[in-house]
Amino acid sequence: MEKTNMDSLVTVLAEVEKLGFQSQFEINGKNLVSLKTDKHFLSTEVKIAHYYRFEGESNPDDNSIMYAIECSDGERGTLINGYGPSASLETADFITTVENIEK
Repeated sequence: MEKTNMDSLVTVLAEVEKLGFQSQFEINGKNLVSLKTDKHFLSTEVKIAHYYRFEGESNPDDNSIMYAIECSDGERGTLINGYGPSASLETADFITTVENIEK
């Protein structure tokens, strides 16, 4: 793969989409939900293949983390959350229950 400057969320999102992480996910209760297929996954049914943290230079609200996720049925996509003051507690709680995390 050609070397890419991976310093922005938009750049990294485009790169992981090229690797097949095409779906977008959100957390609903205790489930990861695909916005593409409307399938629901428990934390035991997902693997975090990669994750990337971004820090805003001047605004703490720009801090975010993006997860590249593989689901048990083969669906692949991304989940984005803030960290620090802008973090979704529901998303953070879900991530802490995922046992299969790689980098």
